[in-house]
Amino acid sequence: MPKPKIIIAKLGLDGHDRGAKVIARALAEAGFEVVYTGIRQTPSQVVETAIQEDAKLIGISILSGSHLELVGELMRIMKEKGVSIPVLVGGIIPPEDKEALLKMGIAGVYGPGTSLKEIIDIVKKLVGVS
Repeated sequence: MPKPKIIIAKLGLDGHDRGAKVIARALAEAGFEVVYTGIRQTPSQVVETAIQEDAKLIGISILSGSHLELVGELMRIMKEKGVSIPVLVGGIIPPEDKEALLKMGIAGVYGPGTSLKEIIDIVKKLVGVS
């Protein structure tokens, strides 16, 4: 049985990728196939990667402050292209923006201090792996 494929991406001009790489490695060690797209990705690039890779989930790491615009664009493109997989957002997200992201259809928003175990458990649940 193939491993569920997860896309981990950094949207926009944010160059800080240590957290994304830590998450990518933890998910790989937990048995997922992980595609890390690298920094400075556009929403359309991430959606195209998810389509090409037949991904089961997209994880977005963002610290730049442009999360509402970039994630909103990502969700719009996903809808336009008929991609309906869970999207998780992690990084520095002000509490007042969490609700707006959830209303866009984001499956969850996680900040610093979220344990790797919690993230792995959430991803397993969202992609149907026990």
